[in-house]
Amino acid sequence: MRRLFGPTGRRLAGLLMLPVLVVMLFPFYVIGRGAMTFQDETGGSHFGMRNWRVLLDHLPVGQQLLNSTIVTIGSVALILVVSMLAAFALTKLRMPLGGPLLGAVAASMMIPMQSIILTEFINFAAFNLADNMLSVIITYAALGVPFGCFLLTAFMRDLPDELVEAAQMDGVPYWLMFLRIILPLCIPALLAVGVLQFIQIWDDLLVALIFLQEPSVRTITVGLAVLQSGRVLDIPVLLAGSLVSAVPAMAAYLLFQRYLIGGLMLGIGK
Repeated sequence: MRRLFGPTGRRLAGLLMLPVLVVMLFPFYVIGRGAMTFQDETGGSHFGMRNWRVLLDHLPVGQQLLNSTIVTIGSVALILVVSMLAAFALTKLRMPLGGPLLGAVAASMMIPMQSIILTEFINFAAFNLADNMLSVIITYAALGVPFGCFLLTAFMRDLPDELVEAAQMDGVPYWLMFLRIILPLCIPALLAVGVLQFIQIWDDLLVALIFLQEPSVRTITVGLAVLQSGRVLDIPVLLAGSLVSAVPAMAAYLLFQRYLIGGLMLGIGK
């Protein structure tokens, strides 16, 4: 066991993971190489920025990246706030029917998004919220809150009840108890939920494609889908756009992977 987890074991694990790393990174190499390669009139291949110029000419990349950022951050913030408050009520406030309510929340994660998305669109259209980023934010939040509530409840349930009881004996109001005691302890779990939801919402196409038809409010994934179905069928140009779309999600994971893995492992350990 000592040899397995010692320097020799770590080197062996690194060698075993090397082929996995190559397989995982190979698609990004293909996308990056394709985004920088173009063909001239004679059919010869060249490296250059021609694909990026065509992409910027046909797609408002900056505006659509901004739209994606607004939708994603707004949705994640709403998911975290609602999930955290719900988990606090279910675990520490001893609210009636807490068990059945948590069961209903867990069961709602099994409802396919495709079965409710058209109904949601009709409802928002009735309130004149079609082609409005607010409708997309609310929809993403409604789809993400059950997962966030379930994970945060599992994490928060094992926080010491003595902390809450001591605060109650000192006359601390619930809102201050939540902000000063519970919230700081749940930062790892909040980061885990936030990163997972950020990646999922940023890469999603279906909801934004149905709700956001106006070009000025499209996200980057919708813009690439429309670009593919429109006049531009140049695969290298689409690869360049896909690379632009993938970079923010990759950056979010790379920056917060330690907190993501740590938060999930804390929840599993408890």
